Amino acid sequence: MYLEIVSTEATLFSNEVDSVVVPGVNGEFEMLKNHAPIVSLLKEGTIKIHTHTQSHLVFDELPAEVHKHLDDDKTFLLKIKSGTIEMKDNKVIILAD
Repeated sequence: MYLEIVSTEATLFSNEVDSVVVPGVNGEFEMLKNHAPIVSLLKEGTIKIHTHTQSHLVFDELPAEVHKHLDDDKTFLLKIKSGTIEMKDNKVIILAD
């Protein structure tokens, strides 16, 4: 599935991923390929991006806001204050603050 994370200043992440975990207002939830369409609000927390089968992702090309997980070279973390998420047709768009 394709994940795009955008802030008011820039595109923070744009690539194929295996899954993404987000801090929803009613609790953390994960989306995988072929997840049902969804629109939801996000609260302050951490977005966890899992790219375990995506070998083409180059960490050095990611913005400074995206951090590599210390124990896992294929998991990336991004802290947000709030946001909105939409998933439709295997494309996830997150508008983050």
